[in-house]
Amino acid sequence: MSKSIHGFLKENDGLERYVIPNLRNASRVLKLLGETPKGLKASEIARGLDLPVSTTLRIMATLQLEGFVRKTDWRYELGPILIHLGNAALSGTEIRALAGPVLQELTASTAETSHLAIPCGNRSLIAVVQDSPHPLRAASMPGFLADLHCSSTGKVFLAFRERTPLADLVRSEKPARRTPKTLVGVAELKRELEAVRTKGYAVDNEEYFKGVRCLAAPVYGSDGEVVAAVGITAATLRFPLEDVDDMAKHVLAAATRLSSGLGRQ
Repeated sequence: MSKSIHGFLKENDGLERYVIPNLRNASRVLKLLGETPKGLKASEIARGLDLPVSTTLRIMATLQLEGFVRKTDWRYELGPILIHLGNAALSGTEIRALAGPVLQELTASTAETSHLAIPCGNRSLIAVVQDSPHPLRAASMPGFLADLHCSSTGKVFLAFRERTPLADLVRSEKPARRTPKTLVGVAELKRELEAVRTKGYAVDNEEYFKGVRCLAAPVYGSDGEVVAAVGITAATLRFPLEDVDDMAKHVLAAATRLSSGLGRQ
């Protein structure tokens, strides 16, 4: 690789002049569909991204032809090829290989579903899941993109990562109220994140789904940056508030073990 190309790949400055507009728009379409599990009509995509309908239709036809989206009853959804690509991307990462045994141990010690999440823009991406042995369990699905402000892993990223500050999140989108317990005000979210930093872990207290409680702790890379979060998801009937401190010990131990595996001293 030439020095000039190597320099181009390393530097972000000046990349705008190399952007292919409709390729970028296609990327924006995929991100939008990733945040809308029920799918969207072409007109809704055009309106949401402020694109001409004609341009949107050409983009959607191309993505559909390549398997990146599928069309059902005039609504577009993410296509099956993305599952393959996502698994291929994750399978090559060191953190996924290291997380497997850690999550198995965490689920064994808590009897609840455990998961690893990584930051993905203004969302928390559930990357690896170890299911609870309970027949009836609170599910975490690999590939799920969770809101930052009301998920335990998302709160971890807001509290401990400099690249996803609360101010940027609030400025870019209005936090959604998913349940009556969801925190959406800036002041209350700031207080919540201060508490997360003090305790070292975050709790989703039925803020994303009613009847479900989650707890997560940060995972650090060798450079001291938070690169992921380890958490558990459980029905509130099996995970009452009085058990939070005990559960936190298990989750924090798992996060510390994974951080050590990544070279954290």
